[in-house]
Amino acid sequence: MKTLTSPLHDRPWLSDLLTLGAGAAMTLTFAPFNAWWLAPLLMALVFTCAQRARVKRMLWRGWLFGVGLFGTGTSWVYVSIHDFGYTGAPLALFLTALFVATLALFYMAMFGLYRFCRPRGLLNAWAFAGIWVIGELFRSWAFTGFPWLYLGSAQVDSPINTLAPLGGVYLLSFVIALTGGLIARLVERRSWVAAVMVALLWLSPSALPLEWAVPLDTPKSVALVQGDLAQLDKWTPSGQRQAANTYASLTRRDADNAEIIVWPETALPMLEQQAIPFLERMQATLDSDTTLITGLVQQDAKGHYFNSVITLGDGHGVYKKAHLVPFGEYLPLDSLLRGLIDFFNLPMSDFKAGPSDPEPLHADGVSLGVAICYEIVYPDLVRQRAHSSDALLTVSNDSWFGHSIGPLQHMQMARLRALENNRYLLRATSNGLTAIVDSTGKITAKAPRFEPAVLTGMVYPMKGMTPFTVLGSWPAGILAALMVLTGALVRLVQKRKEASAA
Repeated sequence: MKTLTSPLHDRPWLSDLLTLGAGAAMTLTFAPFNAWWLAPLLMALVFTCAQRARVKRMLWRGWLFGVGLFGTGTSWVYVSIHDFGYTGAPLALFLTALFVATLALFYMAMFGLYRFCRPRGLLNAWAFAGIWVIGELFRSWAFTGFPWLYLGSAQVDSPINTLAPLGGVYLLSFVIALTGGLIARLVERRSWVAAVMVALLWLSPSALPLEWAVPLDTPKSVALVQGDLAQLDKWTPSGQRQAANTYASLTRRDADNAEIIVWPETALPMLEQQAIPFLERMQATLDSDTTLITGLVQQDAKGHYFNSVITLGDGHGVYKKAHLVPFGEYLPLDSLLRGLIDFFNLPMSDFKAGPSDPEPLHADGVSLGVAICYEIVYPDLVRQRAHSSDALLTVSNDSWFGHSIGPLQHMQMARLRALENNRYLLRATSNGLTAIVDSTGKITAKAPRFEPAVLTGMVYPMKGMTPFTVLGSWPAGILAALMVLTGALVRLVQKRKEASAA
């Protein structure tokens, strides 16, 4: 019997092309485009294209989806490699293509697994959503993890964002993938049950609270300083002098009345031993009850480097980055790769990881859970920081990504971390987006990009924890695993009935 989707199944090349296009279009759901409503529709198309195909075709379509998604959504990798990694255009294009093709293998594996776990009926959509979340969870861990462009990350402003404090980004991804499967079922089978489920998925979250935590006491005034220094000149002697002068002058001019002052990641491009005399002189010009927080590079007695954040004045604590970026902050297979091309010799690309369970920083009576740059995209890492803090702080050097969409996606994920944990978040960056985010994930103030600036505002310490802060991603992961297991068992029963009937 012909159905509405028969043309796709009758023309495999068309399904291949649409799967690739759906992956590419999924980038539109994320910042700066923010078409969050498009995600369930694209997932409905992907779900439809993932039906009836043989194993090899399924694997191929999974890889095509990943190529489309990462080819458009992580195009900023080329900017980092070419513009700031001292790599020529042909080699930068090759490395970017290799990066995209490799990441696409995750979706190849997801589609392949789904091929063996898809039952008939409405349960098919639930198994599809479960596979999607299992795949995202695996990608957050495998090979140090790359939790970028998750379906749920685009939903920070959507009507289902109340699910974020309940189950985090993975619960949001589950709902988007499930909605897509149900919409496809509704279109093909005109199933009223699927329609009711979609309505419940998108209307019931409105009954949930967006805030599970409450302000602890009076707010603190903060100032986030953005130097906008040239990345390629930063580590030269003249660049170091310019950095010190820029951050000192901006702070004295516009930030000296704040209780907490934050400079971004490696704001001073020098070792701590070189920076401390200057920082102490800087601190002496501020009020005694002011805390100055800055990112810089530390070196221990053994010569190991750490990407760190330190406090001065009315505060205490040191944070050393725990989750390092491969190739950017350390080099896997160092003895084989270092010196091979200039990209593998970036400044300070030999960091050591700090402790995995760090203490929060303390600034003027506020405890701050810290995540440096890329760490903010890891949901459970930030959850751990939020568990023992009143507010969150992330510092970043997004100059590596120029005018690309990367920093805007980065900011979107930082906002979701604030919402998941109901914590105010301070985000100080080298050239933007520097912003203050409230406990519901909304930006309350932001600095202009690509110019020196000082952003002032207020941060409220928060009391209480969201379900996600307490339990993390386990509930969403267990739900996904149950859906996959149930789908696989039902499929097995269905196949046995078919075999016995034959």
